[in-house]
Amino acid sequence: MNELFGLLGMQSWKPVLAALLLPPVPWLLLMMVGARLMFWRRSLAWLVILLGAAGMWLSCSSAVGYWLEHAVLRPPTPLSLERMQEIKRLAATPGTKVAIVVLGGGRQAMAPEYRLANLNSISLQRLHYAVWLSRLTGAPILFSGGIGRSDPVGVTEAEAAARIAERDYLKPLTWSEAESHDTRENATFSLAMIKAAGISDVVLVTHGYHMPRAVKAFQAEAQRADSPVRIWPAPMGLAAPSHRTSLQWLPSTEGFTRVRAVLRELAASLVGA
Repeated sequence: MNELFGLLGMQSWKPVLAALLLPPVPWLLLMMVGARLMFWRRSLAWLVILLGAAGMWLSCSSAVGYWLEHAVLRPPTPLSLERMQEIKRLAATPGTKVAIVVLGGGRQAMAPEYRLANLNSISLQRLHYAVWLSRLTGAPILFSGGIGRSDPVGVTEAEAAARIAERDYLKPLTWSEAESHDTRENATFSLAMIKAAGISDVVLVTHGYHMPRAVKAFQAEAQRADSPVRIWPAPMGLAAPSHRTSLQWLPSTEGFTRVRAVLRELAASLVGA
């Protein structure tokens, strides 16, 4: 399906289609259908409207988002202290080269408070974790992220990340990959860059809900390019909702964001994006 979008020249439409497929649009359409049915079948109309309202409610529930993420996507567990120590030993071993690869998750073309481009919260969280891992293990960092198809203006994510890493974290990036638009291109361009540097082990940093698709893309690209690279998944953002159980079932911004993220990953996996 992803190849079909490319052949038809419809890559720029992918964000639009994703927005139409994800909540709340399907539930709003269902409720509109229910409203139309009021003229003929009132009982069926109310059932359809209530199903739409229930879908809206559950789509904003952090409990549903957390359950979907772990039961359906099944992300790998975070790096243990033992695995971090193993990565540190590998990074210090002569002849073994390790790199931390961070996948961008979006940016702000212009943040008025800074008067320049900035990473969004998702990308900042990933960069923060990568810097922390780099200081712990001694492995260098590659940030992968160009300009999204939905906002093709301004500087790239990688450029913004390089500035933030150097000025705010005092930890300059070793590599910046600024050509990619999606996860598959993250894998293609990042692996080409680190292959030239002789990297043998990649510590892959992204959110837990994104990790299964990211690992699959990197493994497929490594096989296609005949690049014997070992992938170490380093997921983050896997914390369970901290508020009490009753509140987890109430609509919230956190719940809406998490449910949409999981459903977006499922849709992307189905179409091979």
